[in-house]
Amino acid sequence: MKKLFKLILNTIPRPILIRLSYVVRPILAFVLKGNRFTDPIDGKSFRMFLPYGYGTQRNNVLSPSTLSLERHRLLWLYLKNETDFFSAPKKVLHFAPEQAFYKLFRNQKNLDYTTTDLLSPLADVKADICNLPFEDNAYDVILCNHVLEHIPDDTKAMQELFRVLKPGGMGIFQIPQDLSRAVTFSDDTITDQKERAKIFGQYDHVRVYGRDYFEKLRSIGFTVDEVDYTTSLSADMVEKYCLAKGEIIPVCSKT
Repeated sequence: MKKLFKLILNTIPRPILIRLSYVVRPILAFVLKGNRFTDPIDGKSFRMFLPYGYGTQRNNVLSPSTLSLERHRLLWLYLKNETDFFSAPKKVLHFAPEQAFYKLFRNQKNLDYTTTDLLSPLADVKADICNLPFEDNAYDVILCNHVLEHIPDDTKAMQELFRVLKPGGMGIFQIPQDLSRAVTFSDDTITDQKERAKIFGQYDHVRVYGRDYFEKLRSIGFTVDEVDYTTSLSADMVEKYCLAKGEIIPVCSKT
C-alpha cells in the first residue's frame, strides 16, 4: 500500500488528486472503519490511518474520512480549544485550502471566508501570494499552511501576509520544519524531482525550514508565539489522534 500511495502522489498532479479524492474517500472510510484511531475533525474512528509522503512515507497519518494529516488535526484542536475561531465573527483568508477544512469553514456562519491559490480548484480567488489583490489590513485571520516552502521569494510572500492581516489579527503559517536545523536550507541547483523529494521532502519544495523560520517571521514585523500544542494533550490523545509530537504551530499577530 505504501508503494502505491507514493506512486500516486508523485505521478498525479495535485488538482486532479483533489478531484479524485471525493470519489475515493467514502470507500476508504468504509473499508477502514474501526476504533484504534480517531479523526477529531469529524469524530470518526478507524482501525488504521493511511500512509503518506512524497519521499519517505509515514505510517498511520492520513485520515480516510477527512484526508487530514497530523498538522491538520493539531491545528483543528488548537483552533477549537484555544481560540474563538468557531464562535466570533471573523473575516478569514485561507491559502491553498485543505479538503479537511474547506466545507467546514465555508459552512461556519460566523466566518466571512475567502480561499485563494494559484492552482487549487477550491480557490475563490486565483492569486500569487507574492502579489495579492487584497487591501491592506483586510483579514482577522489568515491561514497559510504548508505553502511558503513552495515559494521561491518567501520574504515577499511573508510581507504580503503581513500587509493584509489586520492589526490584532491572527495568522497561522505552518511549514514542514526540521527543528534539528538551526538554519533553513535551500539550493536552487537541485532540479531533479527525485532528488528534490529526497532532500526537501517533496518534489515541489524549494527549501527545508530550520529553527530560524520564526525569527524570519519576526523580522517581517510579526509577533510569533511558537505553540507546541501537543504538550497540552495527554500521550493517549496524541496517539489516538495520530499527531506529530513536538510539532510547532506558528501563531502570528500584527501589532
